[in-house]
Amino acid sequence: MKNWMFLLGAILCEVTATSSLKASNGFTRLAPSLIVLVGYSASFYLLSLTLRTIPIGVAYAVWSGVGVALIALVGWIFLGQTLDRAAIAGMLLIVSGVIVINLFSKAGSH
Repeated sequence: MKNWMFLLGAILCEVTATSSLKASNGFTRLAPSLIVLVGYSASFYLLSLTLRTIPIGVAYAVWSGVGVALIALVGWIFLGQTLDRAAIAGMLLIVSGVIVINLFSKAGSH
């Protein structure tokens, strides 16, 4: 269970870092740039900790799939970006795939 918490932390750090990329203005603004660097560093560190027990394919599928959905949500809520039906459908398929992996695949079991 602890490793899944590390994975959740990795996802949240990655989403925070990615969300700050635009505000960094090409790494010309200090505070957002530091958030990007610290966020990605923390994300990869936490992701590496999950790989002690969670297979890399499963960990990466969850990390990237949930990250894509959360980044789209952040873009929509905070950055005023629009999501059309095709984008929403695609993200639902990604999240559905992550759920299928976690609920039904033996690849994620220890």
